[in-house]
Amino acid sequence: MTPDAPEVEIVTKSTVACDGGTLGHPRVWLTVDPDKGYVECGYCDKRYVLKGGPADRS
Repeated sequence: MTPDAPEVEIVTKSTVACDGGTLGHPRVWLTVDPDKGYVECGYCDKRYVLKGGPADRS
């Protein structure tokens, strides 16, 4: 059995807050790296991808 891939959310602002959703963890504020186009939460590994940025594949 393989673990589920981390959740990915497309965002329109470079600063986002993550609280872990249903799993829950302390709220943290994250800033998208402009060169990568995304940032990952250190607690839950959720990836926030900046819309129109280098990592946006939509």
